[in-house]
Order: sequence, then structure tokens, then C-alpha cells
Amino acid sequence: MAKNRIGVVGAGIMGESLISSLLDHGVSPSLISVIEKRKERADFICTKYSVATSSISNCQVVFLVVKPQDLVETLRELSGQINQDALVVSFVAGKTSLLIESHLTEGQRVIRAMPNTPIIVKKGFIALSRGNYASETDLITIKDLLSSSGTTISLEEKELDVITALSGSGPAYFFLLTEAMAEAGERLGLSGAQSFLAAQQVLVGAANLLETTGKGPKVLREEVTSPNGTTQAALSKFEEQGFRELVYIAMKAAMDRSKELSN
Repeated sequence: MAKNRIGVVGAGIMGESLISSLLDHGVSPSLISVIEKRKERADFICTKYSVATSSISNCQVVFLVVKPQDLVETLRELSGQINQDALVVSFVAGKTSLLIESHLTEGQRVIRAMPNTPIIVKKGFIALSRGNYASETDLITIKDLLSSSGTTISLEEKELDVITALSGSGPAYFFLLTEAMAEAGERLGLSGAQSFLAAQQVLVGAANLLETTGKGPKVLREEVTSPNGTTQAALSKFEEQGFRELVYIAMKAAMDRSKELSN
């Protein structure tokens, strides 16, 4: 697959991260075609990565990396440009493979991908699901092609709304917690810079513990929580305020919105 031509439609932050990962995977810049409606952005991407803005008609794989509200118009504009044998991979949140297939050639192979922003630093989590015509081989091909972006898993398409709420939106939850912790530290007496640095490194360090120790979050939480200690005092307040239920309510709202976007 690294020798086939690949089209990337949309070169925003996520599109740029995808291009960077493809290059890290060994795809030659000369095999990547980019379509980006903002000329200044297109020029920047082409200069930075030595790729070209050119037709995607001869691409074997076409990635759609546009905003949900722009998808249908984009597909209409691309009508006739996407080779009927091309594998189309959508990074568009909430838009079903059935919708995408309805704007493409009959029998077009489509795979939906739900990535998250850590693919920018090659630490992403990407869930993949097949449309009506894509095969398991297609899925394996795309998992391999995206392996430089982070971790990939395969799911049924009906599960993508949940994964959108969990991993797609998930980084924002951790950023909000980090922001809140930094603000609390400042209110309790630290400088803004000191508090932000401490909160940031807590997030980074905790993530590394989860990734490298092989221990689950419950075990790691218990290891840092001494009976009647400072951590227990804080965690008790989280539980009293219904922290777990609040997380569920928030994620359900994200899942419901993902379903709304598919309409």
C-alpha cells in the first residue's frame, strides 16, 4: 500500500497529521495528492511536506478529512473524480458509510475512521469500521497504513457513536480536568505558571504509568490512595459530587450528538 497513490481531501490539523503519519509510514511524498480549498493552506502543506495538489482520479485510497457540514458538498464536488476501484476512508464524525456510499459509485468500498487529536503526536486512537462493500482485507490495509498515527481497533459501525464520545472527544475531557486542576492550584496559592506545569506533568506522568506498567486505573488509583490521607480526602469529594455519573452523562450527550450529526 505504501507504493500506491493516496489522496487526502482536507488539509486542516487532522489532515496534516494524517499526511505526516503517511510519510512516517514510508509513503513517498510524490504519491500523495492533496485537495484543500484554502489556497494559502494548500500552499503551506505542499511546501512543508513536498506533496502536491493534484487530481485524485488515479488514487487507490482516498481519505476524506473534512468537517461534517462540508461532507455532502465535498462529495458532490468530487463526483466523477474518485476512481470506482478506490478505497474511500472517511475521518468525518457522525456521517455514516451508507450516506457516503450514496454519493459515490455503486459498490464503492468505504471505511469509516474515528480518530482523535493525539494522532498529531503519533499517539492517536483510531476506531475503524467497514461499510457495505469494504472487506476485512481493506480494513487490515488501512490499519497498517495508519499504524504510524497510533493505536487502531476494528468495531461495528453502530459502535462508532460510543467511541466518538469516548476517544474522539475524550482528549478534551482530560484537557478540561488539567485546566480545572491548574486553576484550583492557583486559587490555593501557586502562581499560574507553577500550577499549570504541575497539572500538565500530572497528566503526562499518569498517562505513562497506565501505558507502561500494565496496571489498570483502579489499581494505580488505589496505590496512590492511603487510608485517611490527602488523596482519599480529594477522591471522597469527587464521589460525593457524583463524578462517575457526571462523566456518563457527558459522554452520553456526546454520543447523542454524534447520532444527530448522521441525520
